[in-house]
This record gives sequence, C-alpha cells and structure tokens, in this order.
Amino acid sequence: MMNNLILASAHQKRLAAWGHGLNGFASTAMAVDRLETLRDGVARIKPEVLLLDLDLLELNGRNSVALLRKLCTETRTIIMGDAISESLEWELLKAGVRGCCRNEIKPDFLKQVIDAVHLGELWIRRSLTCRLIDELGKTTSKNKAYRATLGLLNSLTQREYDIAVRVGNGESNKQIAQASSITERTVKAHLTEIFLKLGVTDRLNLALVISADNRNGLSNSNSSSGNRLGQLRPLGGSRVDDSHS
Repeated sequence: MMNNLILASAHQKRLAAWGHGLNGFASTAMAVDRLETLRDGVARIKPEVLLLDLDLLELNGRNSVALLRKLCTETRTIIMGDAISESLEWELLKAGVRGCCRNEIKPDFLKQVIDAVHLGELWIRRSLTCRLIDELGKTTSKNKAYRATLGLLNSLTQREYDIAVRVGNGESNKQIAQASSITERTVKAHLTEIFLKLGVTDRLNLALVISADNRNGLSNSNSSSGNRLGQLRPLGGSRVDDSHS
C-alpha cells in the first residue's frame, strides 16, 4: 500500500478538491508556485507518487521541463490538467512523467490511476503507447546490456514467456488472468519471477525487451486475439475513455 502522496498546485481550491476526492490516501498538500520549492518538499518527504498541477509547469516557463525531469527522477509523477493535448502528453512522457489526467476525472478513477502508477505502470493514451515503445526500443536496443537481456528470455518457462508477451501487448493483470485461466495473484507471482530472471524492474522495460524479441513478432502474427503491437493499450492501465487523459 502506498505510504505517501504529494498533491502540488498553486490553487488552494484545487488542492482541497483533490484531497477530498482522495480520502483514504496518506497525502500531503503543497500550495507552491515554484517547482524549485516543490522539489525541496519532494526531497524532504520522499513521496511514492506526486500529483502535479499542469499550471505549475506553465508558471515556471522555460525552466519547467528541466525542473520536471529532476522531479521525475525522484518520484513517480502524474500530471493533472484541464486540457492535455497528445503532443504535450508526449513531451511530458519524454520528461519522465508516468501518467496524465484531466482535472475533472472522477475520484474513484483517479485512485485507480494513482494505484497503477504506484505499481510501476504507465497511464497514457492509447495512441502514444506504441510510439513510446518504438522510440525507447530504438534507443535501448543499441545498448549491449539491453541486448544481453534478450538472451535471458530463454530462461523463461512457456507460461512466463506467454505472460511477458501479453504484457508487451499492453494487457492488464486481469486480462492476462482471464485469457490464461489463472488468478490475478498467480499472474503477479509469474511477473515477479519474470522480472527477476530478466533483470528488469517494471512492465515498461519488460515490454521493451519483448518488443525487440524476434519470437514476439511470430507470437503476435499467430495470436488468435489479433492484438498486434500496433494496437497496444496503456501499459498495465485500464484506460477506457481517452477523454480523461
């Protein structure tokens, strides 16, 4: 369970609304108008997740991207905004943001987003999932250590490899459990073993390994579900309505 969450905005009413909606979460509200001040708070509190108002980035002008990158190296960050375009969301993801949501998102749905990001997953619009994997794959595939990880796929059992491929296709634990006729708890146990064997830490890195594996192309072409890499869903998320991005 998450131990701490920071809510950061320059608007007191917005902070109060977030805090009320997230009743049950251990959260700290920070009314700040400078990202440097926020970073000091993050360094002191060490939150597991940061809920950051998009307005704060706009208030900090040209320095906002550099400051955001520093924040994202210290905690998993979710951006909240009135309207986040696809191009802006892509830039935020490249800066290290783990998810984007609209301010009017329902509290119960926001809790799902926070839980997903806390578990190491991404919450992004469908149209960016494949683009993100392709972009990161081009970069990381050149790394020797990354290429060596591909060889470790041979250490996976058939069940583990099948689950890894489904993660690469953007399926959630619930979807994997239903397709494999096992429980979500069993899926989580398999994922823990997969992460250990491959030396990766989260679903995104696992998806990158799978996307670069030649066998995955064959697995997808033979899949009865027809869920090819070009039709990826959010990594581990359950985003049904992209209007809440």
